[in-house]
Amino acid sequence: MLTLPSELTITQVSDYRAEIQPLIEENDSIVIDDSELIRIDTIGVQFILAVVTYILAQGKTLTFQSTSTILQQSIKQLGINDVILLQYLPN
Repeated sequence: MLTLPSELTITQVSDYRAEIQPLIEENDSIVIDDSELIRIDTIGVQFILAVVTYILAQGKTLTFQSTSTILQQSIKQLGINDVILLQYLPN
């Protein structure tokens, strides 16, 4: 399971990317859990989009376990209507 940190902002993205890379590489099925996420900025949203795109491009199975509304709120505020995010994230 790939659990998003409580904050995913420009300062955390680089460190978090290094943490999750092995998890993505070693598993065929990835579950993203946003239950701890309380703060995200534009770079964090872009990072999530990149991670989702990468997982799908690798032919892996993706499940998004969403219990926090902060990611959905941020996507709406930014006006992002990306088909990939809309497909995997609850509205």
